[in-house]
Amino acid sequence: MAENTQEIGFEKEIWGAADELRGSMDASEYKHVVLGLIFLKYISDKFEDKYQELLEEGEGFEEDRDFYDAEGIFYVPEEARWSEISKHAHEPDNGIIIDNAMRAIERENEQLKDILPKTFGSRDINSEKLGAVIDIFSNKSMSEHGDKKDILGRTYEYCLGQFAEQEGKKAGEFYTPACIVRTIVEILQPTHGRVYDPCCGSGGMFVQSSKFVEAHSGNLTDISVYGQESNPTTWKMAKMNLAIRQIEADLGEHPDDTFLNDLHPTLKADYIMANPPFNLKKWGQEQLTDDKRWKYGIPPKGNANYAWMQHMIHHLSRNGKIGLVLANGSLSSTTSGEGKIRQAIIEDDMVDAIITLPTQLFYTTGIPVSLWFLNKNKKQKGKTLFIDARELGTMVTRKLRELTDEDIKIMADTYNKYVEGTLEDEKGFCKVATMDDIKEQDYILTPGRYVGFKPEEDDGIPFEEKMKTLTTELDELFEESHRLEEEIKENLIKIGFYK
Repeated sequence: MAENTQEIGFEKEIWGAADELRGSMDASEYKHVVLGLIFLKYISDKFEDKYQELLEEGEGFEEDRDFYDAEGIFYVPEEARWSEISKHAHEPDNGIIIDNAMRAIERENEQLKDILPKTFGSRDINSEKLGAVIDIFSNKSMSEHGDKKDILGRTYEYCLGQFAEQEGKKAGEFYTPACIVRTIVEILQPTHGRVYDPCCGSGGMFVQSSKFVEAHSGNLTDISVYGQESNPTTWKMAKMNLAIRQIEADLGEHPDDTFLNDLHPTLKADYIMANPPFNLKKWGQEQLTDDKRWKYGIPPKGNANYAWMQHMIHHLSRNGKIGLVLANGSLSSTTSGEGKIRQAIIEDDMVDAIITLPTQLFYTTGIPVSLWFLNKNKKQKGKTLFIDARELGTMVTRKLRELTDEDIKIMADTYNKYVEGTLEDEKGFCKVATMDDIKEQDYILTPGRYVGFKPEEDDGIPFEEKMKTLTTELDELFEESHRLEEEIKENLIKIGFYK
């Protein structure tokens, strides 16, 4: 199953305590409190591990900044160390102590300036409940759940998912379901080079990329991470999320609008992965009509889907690949020039694969979506893989579906066979189409047009026998219908509403 439904003990314990801490706070506010605590605990643990190592060496270097900087460890001043936070956990001013710790860390680490939350002393936060959360972090049994770096990273990710569920539509600004991100990563396989997300949210694409590299015995130093995010609070979350995973990333010096102020104008990325806002209306087209990014045509001012796509294509390296999530309307829309833009991208042989996903994967929207995979140097020239994955996934709640590990493997294996040239078309699921096939469909990329319908299984019952059974059942239903009709009439007559 996808990660956020696993039985993961410590993460759930933290979430339960965080829910108690919430009180009257809005979900969008208290997530920064919880995530901020996770981050504080993480950097303090990393510092104190190195501190003890230097202390045992006995050379007196335990307070020397250079020894921490050399290993990418944030320097944590004495008053901000978790041992001090824990010591004052049950004092009435514990929130103020944490706020001061955050300020002290920012003063000592320029890259964290104005990033960390400093609202723990707010009257909205109950000091007793805050103390209880601090105790959970301080409990030595935490080590039983695994490596401290890993468990805190997983806790950060788990809580992001829980907050996304609670915040509903607002969550789209910072969270893409992990199973969707993992599908993109498993297909693109980013093992080396430059990875870019122009609307990076809380950094989920980068986290899953790093997991992929580690799972395949790679080295994180082989990938360089670049991103941009316009929402200031989401940008801060991303900075903390990546730091807790020890992922060095260039997210720009500040949050900013990707279209109006591209913070990586000269970047040519090897892998671009993104979940841009669906069907974004006001994106600044009027100020960008002459922009060099619109190689295939000026995107309409009322929908940014093809602006995002062309922005990403503009930033691709010579052999670069893209995996992005878009609303299904982008597959077939012909309004405001979108059809012409899509045709030009197809004719440039950029479209490598299209996957339609099942519904109910997002906390934020019911809009059906697809994954687009674009490639500047396709192995299968002049061909495009179509996958209809709408029947995959498992309902994990009444409203939410997730793609399982097996589902993701099915899609990734199908893509890999296509690339190798060994894939056989499967009616109702996958089809390798030629450029002529797509032209015949007026350059519409809806997978259902290509894969067709899954053939019904033969149950071995002769047609005549089936029809005899069905007509018998139909007669019985007609009889029941007539009986109910008479019963309803009688009841209406009794109360004077039918003659």
